[in-house]
Amino acid sequence: MEYLDFEQPIKELEEQYAKACNIGEESEVDVTATCKQIEKKLIEKKKEIYKNLSPWQRVQLSRHPNRPYTLDYINAICGDTFLELHGDRNVKDDKAMIGGLGKIDDQSFMFIGQQKGYNTKTRQYRNFGMANPEGYRKALRLMRSAEKFGVPVVCFVDTPGAYPGLEAEERGQGEAIARNILEMTRLKVPIIVVIIGEGASGGALGIGVGDKVLMLENTWYSVISPESCSSILWRSWEYKEIAAEALKLTATDMKKQKLIDEIIKEPLGGAHSNKEETFNKVKTSITKAYDEFKNLSPEDLVEKRMDKYLDMGVFKG
Repeated sequence: MEYLDFEQPIKELEEQYAKACNIGEESEVDVTATCKQIEKKLIEKKKEIYKNLSPWQRVQLSRHPNRPYTLDYINAICGDTFLELHGDRNVKDDKAMIGGLGKIDDQSFMFIGQQKGYNTKTRQYRNFGMANPEGYRKALRLMRSAEKFGVPVVCFVDTPGAYPGLEAEERGQGEAIARNILEMTRLKVPIIVVIIGEGASGGALGIGVGDKVLMLENTWYSVISPESCSSILWRSWEYKEIAAEALKLTATDMKKQKLIDEIIKEPLGGAHSNKEETFNKVKTSITKAYDEFKNLSPEDLVEKRMDKYLDMGVFKG
């Protein structure tokens, strides 16, 4: 288990708890009372830390190395029903953007999402979750297939942004994202978007238009990352915490601004502390969201989605 800076007090208590339990197992000394006491302290400390997280600490949690990624959610929710589909039928298969068909109970869904890696090798293979234009074109191809067969779409957003390399720009990165946004607004099947980690910039928006946009509690969604914002405004990364505060990028801020529809609560300690519970909550939220839209006609669905996005940013004096 890896710990972030602000989680160090938890690490110390967990080590104390493990030591106390080992002493009890290895000797005949009864340490039950001590273990219970440390366990109580541990729960109190966790509540104290995670209830008062700053926006920057939530950004750190969203990038936690043990946090589940898109394929973890899909495999947990769909089991062995998931069939991955590849390629944009034009350039190549982008490994940073994955997609395919899967079932939740008896209902089929088209799952699409950015996938990050777990170690140096897989991070390079997945391009750190930063998709190229062909990734967004693959996503659009899968969405159009879903529309053709009347299958609802589920998008998992977790990216530090679209790939900013020269070759990506040459192949039309901006156009690919813009095309996806346009096509998603008028797709004739329900779209459910779940932000499971980082939701940065146009890279997130490229698969982020939905009838229902859900955000896990310790995730962020913004036009720019706190580090990039800090380096533009102050020519240094040192002010990233101030930038995170000013950007209003947390799930609570997004809900307040009516830019997302719902916050999915995470287990105490973040999604990685109890993955099973997180998967179940996400699965329930997807099913609930789909039930809300499944009986709407394609025309009503598109109209409702258009109205939702046209209402954003409207302030009445």
